[in-house]
Amino acid sequence: MTDLLLVMWVAALIRRTRLEWMLGAGERWRPGEPLKLLFAGYNGTRNTGSDVRVAEMLRQVQTVLGAKNVALTVMTHDPERTRGYFGEAKQVHLPNIFPPFLYREVRKHHGVIACEGSMFKSKFANALTTMMIGSLGIAAAENKLSIGYGAEAGEMDPMLARLCARYCSHSLILTRNEASQAILSALGVPSELGTDTAWTFEPHGPEVGRRALTEAGWDGRAPVLAVCPIHPFWWPVRASIGKFAANAVFGAYKASHHRSVYFHNAGPEVDQAFERYIAALAGAVTAFRQRHGVFVIVVGMERLDTGACEALAARVGQTPVFTSDRCDMYELVSALRACNMLLSSRYHAIVTTMPALVPSAGVTMDERIRNIMGERGQEDLLMTVDDPDLESKALAAMETLRSDGDAVRDGIAPAVVRNLKRMAQMGVFLERNVRELYPAFPLGGGVRSWESYLPPLSPALVKLVETHDGRAQAASMTSRN
Repeated sequence: MTDLLLVMWVAALIRRTRLEWMLGAGERWRPGEPLKLLFAGYNGTRNTGSDVRVAEMLRQVQTVLGAKNVALTVMTHDPERTRGYFGEAKQVHLPNIFPPFLYREVRKHHGVIACEGSMFKSKFANALTTMMIGSLGIAAAENKLSIGYGAEAGEMDPMLARLCARYCSHSLILTRNEASQAILSALGVPSELGTDTAWTFEPHGPEVGRRALTEAGWDGRAPVLAVCPIHPFWWPVRASIGKFAANAVFGAYKASHHRSVYFHNAGPEVDQAFERYIAALAGAVTAFRQRHGVFVIVVGMERLDTGACEALAARVGQTPVFTSDRCDMYELVSALRACNMLLSSRYHAIVTTMPALVPSAGVTMDERIRNIMGERGQEDLLMTVDDPDLESKALAAMETLRSDGDAVRDGIAPAVVRNLKRMAQMGVFLERNVRELYPAFPLGGGVRSWESYLPPLSPALVKLVETHDGRAQAASMTSRN
């Protein structure tokens, strides 16, 4: 009921915005002034994946549209936790009760770029998807730029599916995969195939990651295994006024309280499923360390992962824990890239280490890791969080990472380059959309290389692209001959 009220509230504000726009209200872009864009996302909670995505979106938008031609603003739950992130972009506080904020803030801008990867799905939180649809819908109601960037669509509750179909039909969604396009197409929402935007992220140099490992007890010689656990079973988060009142008055539901009126899924079945998942990972990691003498670290890519990290580290023993609460995104990804192997339930731990060709295996709760492993042609390195044979499969996957690391890298490298090219194509779609909505906006002309639609690449990524494209060209010439 609380989610339904939230959906109705947002829908009413979109309709109100449309009426007021028709009556002359709202911010209109004029030639010669910067294009003001609002980046609507889940930032300020130390979710490394979300923060990395947005950082690279900002860099790409500045590259494609010109840094002097745009004024960028990022929504954040906690400005202190995003201090030092996002370059010169302005940061604006996103409150827990967000509809009035969206109504005020979106209308101050000339367009919205929705940033959340899990943009259209009920898996995590209906409130989050409602916020994404609201941001896009209010912008579209004013005939402004309304783009979902690097998004995924999955199963949505019927009320959310109807909201998306009605209010995102004039937006453009650049998806991370074809499956998301199919879902959006069925709802009548325009989409184009894109990718995630974390591929171009460059953390601190490798010396920072190696120093962090050394300070945590690494001897500088043993192979390093990173493990990224989550709590896969306490989703979705749902709003509940009743639980909120009980929590405030009696302290009830404390363990499942997320924030404000939002609460995690909870109960004995959830606890038992989580225990089986952690026990399976711990058993596999312990056996692998005993066999090969690897140095193990546990990494929390989001603050919410801290409990899972501590539970796993306690079972494995003598295992340092790195979390996003203590390390910023530049430090955390540097540490991950300094590792030799990765076993992860976090999608962005895999994505951000792939440019460094770190062999990785995934333990997934949804389609995201499944899709990336399928693209690499390495489904044998994929497991599910509720697999009854998770322990034995995880151990077998780690053995593959160790013994066949070069073969795993051979699957990773072309996948990275393909995704860089898709990300560049997203820049083309962005440019085209801006040209259609704002014909007087000063866009560059002439023929451009695909790399010019990306933010500046690190030397390592440039070398990877050159090497892969050279091999692909040679293979093509050989096949023609």
